[in-house]
Amino acid sequence: MIRLVLFDVDGTLIRTGGAGLKAFERAFATEFNLRDGVERLSFAGRTDVSLVREFFRLHSVAATPENFERFFDSYVFWLDHFMDKLGGSTLPGVEQLIRELQTLPEAPLLGLLTGNVQLGAEIKLRYYRLWENFKFGAFGNDHENRNQLALIARQRGARRWGRDLDGQEILVIGDTTLDIACAKAIDAKMLAVASGGHSLAQLQSHHPHWAVENLCEIDATEICR
Repeated sequence: MIRLVLFDVDGTLIRTGGAGLKAFERAFATEFNLRDGVERLSFAGRTDVSLVREFFRLHSVAATPENFERFFDSYVFWLDHFMDKLGGSTLPGVEQLIRELQTLPEAPLLGLLTGNVQLGAEIKLRYYRLWENFKFGAFGNDHENRNQLALIARQRGARRWGRDLDGQEILVIGDTTLDIACAKAIDAKMLAVASGGHSLAQLQSHHPHWAVENLCEIDATEICR
């Protein structure tokens, strides 16, 4: 039985209408006077820290702790600014699936497994009134590598349960092939949803346990047996 469900954020739970991208652009511009190159970054499934490191490398900016701090302090300010300026939304089926999971007779613990830095994830999910559904998470500022984030999320979930969790007691829900790799890294079950960065065919080619166009197509009892 599934004891822990780990959700990705962007493309899985919500779309921000480009608020994250705009915040990246504005932070680089205001803090480092760099106004081009963000369009060359591939955001889907990546951690925020890895994206900033790549941008720094493209522009020969020293990847020092001080420069990362400058960037992220500015980024979360601009993210909050842009969240109500652009046309984002909660994705189809998200709220229904969360309610179903929470009302199962043996409800699993719900957490986040995301490349967003923690404050960035909180700003996004609070805007759509989703943040309070999640008891913990592993975030982009915990580790730069997504597969390591999966291990961190598993460990944190196990501490909350008070025992080790077998991989087959964990379900990862995400929208990219990198999310599928995360699930495989901890031997977890995987529900891939084609609401973000990859098509259904692309996701199916990586052999998740389930693959759907959107979360309306599946119910909690089916994935938590």
